[in-house]
Amino acid sequence: MRNLEIAVLGAGVVGVNTALRIQEEFPSAKVTLIHDKFYGTALSYGPPGIFYPSSDFGGFDRDLAKNIVRTSFKYYQQLLNIPKSGVTEIRGYLFSDTNESNVRSDLMESIVPCYRPTTEEERQLNSKSWKYGSYFETIRTQCTLFIPWALKKFKQNGGVTLKKHITNFSELETEYDVVFNCTGLNAKYLCNDPFIVPIRGQLMHVYAPQIKNFYFNDSNTYIFPLGNGKVCMGGSRDYGSYETEVNHFDTLSIIKRCSEIVPSLKEPTILTQWVGLRPHRNIVRLEVENLGKLKIVHNYGHGGSGITTAPGSADHVVDLFKHSHSSKSKL
Repeated sequence: MRNLEIAVLGAGVVGVNTALRIQEEFPSAKVTLIHDKFYGTALSYGPPGIFYPSSDFGGFDRDLAKNIVRTSFKYYQQLLNIPKSGVTEIRGYLFSDTNESNVRSDLMESIVPCYRPTTEEERQLNSKSWKYGSYFETIRTQCTLFIPWALKKFKQNGGVTLKKHITNFSELETEYDVVFNCTGLNAKYLCNDPFIVPIRGQLMHVYAPQIKNFYFNDSNTYIFPLGNGKVCMGGSRDYGSYETEVNHFDTLSIIKRCSEIVPSLKEPTILTQWVGLRPHRNIVRLEVENLGKLKIVHNYGHGGSGITTAPGSADHVVDLFKHSHSSKSKL
């Protein structure tokens, strides 16, 4: 492992977590983080970063999914008291009028400090009474702070960053022993993977200092306080859409749905609007592949759960590589 040359493709939240985990496991290896665009351009920078995995995260063995989520939460918990890491605590409510199962999460209930059913009084929100609800305490990872913090730590550990656009893995086979592929939606083209599909999301930041807790429901509507009076309102889930411009009708829909939960948001002061394409794959790709002399470790397709599950996914793929490398050495 001492002389390994390792490349990590992708400098979003999955890529930087993977790069740090590699350095931790193989401190003598030379690790290069490659991306064609750096600060502020990765998908990770837009979402509010609330730790809450989608109910169908992974698409693989449920125990593995739970382990990834648990590992991720423990990692972020350790960063709570580290300045500039961007990790903070947050609490609030999830509501549904459809079914009680929609406010439950087997991936969260045994992991976060508190996850409980709401009281009848808590479900009476303004003029609306919800049928079902859960209150829970979780974590927010603000990637506009976390990724720069992680990149700084990566470089302090001896890591190198390289701005380069990679169109084929063959471009890397003479320089690296192994490549960790954390390219998100770009993996669709790099890997010729027909199973990765964009899910378009739109949100806005507004000024609403009266919002102290988060609120969201099972119709993809959410309200998340971000601090300093800023609040994130969303959202949308447009399967297969590549549209990256703000849609006026989505804006109106978000305001309407959010103000039905919190009426004071009916005429919000909009600060910014953002659109991102989630890299969705029915089965998140976490596996080792040999392409000629080059070993590729895939870590992509997390959809809207990328920020939540990045540390645990990184831990899993590094472990996969470690075992595959050890097996090869024994042969």
